[in-house]
Amino acid sequence: MGWKLTDDLEEFLAAAGGFLRDDPVRNTVALTVTEDMRVQGPGLYADALFGWTAGGSVEGTFVWTRAYPPLLSAMLEPAAAELADVLAGQGTAVPGANGSQAVAEAFAEAWTRRTGAVSRVAMRQRLYRLGELQAPDPPPEGAARIAREGDRELMLEWSAAFSRDVGEHDAVNTARVDARIGQGAIALWEAGGRPVAMAWRSPVVAGMSRVSAVYTPAGRRRRGYGAAVTAEASRAALDAGAADVVLFTDLANPTSNGVYRRLGYRPVEDRVMLSFA
Repeated sequence: MGWKLTDDLEEFLAAAGGFLRDDPVRNTVALTVTEDMRVQGPGLYADALFGWTAGGSVEGTFVWTRAYPPLLSAMLEPAAAELADVLAGQGTAVPGANGSQAVAEAFAEAWTRRTGAVSRVAMRQRLYRLGELQAPDPPPEGAARIAREGDRELMLEWSAAFSRDVGEHDAVNTARVDARIGQGAIALWEAGGRPVAMAWRSPVVAGMSRVSAVYTPAGRRRRGYGAAVTAEASRAALDAGAADVVLFTDLANPTSNGVYRRLGYRPVEDRVMLSFA
């Protein structure tokens, strides 16, 4: 089969963009990451690497922004194993893999065979797609608003706290935070005159928008703010023209999974993030 690798975003999108857009829900992260890079410049994620199956129609892709494990699209398991062999053959240090369980495990098996690394599950996730939005009724105290430039320092602080909560320890990508503020794409829930929760939404690409970075400070949790701000971000995505609104959850967190189901989100597929030591 073979793989074509490149660090050229435009080359990747020209070759594999149609493949990604054919299934925007399952390819949500690859689409939104590459769209952010296209709009804001490839320097948004330093040293990004992309790839697609060569020799005929595209049957699989990966997007690797280096700060995270390579993101693997749907593909045949032998293609995932071959990709691991290609990357290992280049002496590339791969920190893990992110994809459906079968694809990620096929990659990991080939990687550990070639390198002697040990693979472990870092997180199990579930991809949800919004059916009919069911906002909390009654809502919690307060009201929604959009984050403004004056909220920047708080958004940076909360973004760092959210990353720590989900086990990420890299520095916050300030360019992404600034972009989302500029796009009016961070919803806040405000109570008592101050923000108490946030939720991001991505710009619409291929008719899809993803809600992410849902965060409520520890002292404000269990009051319905997270559900309310998620509903607001979801509504804003629909208003922006999204036909598909999606989000990911950590399967180890039954509270958030229950909240999103009550808001009208329905499971699409499960994914696994593996790390290599």
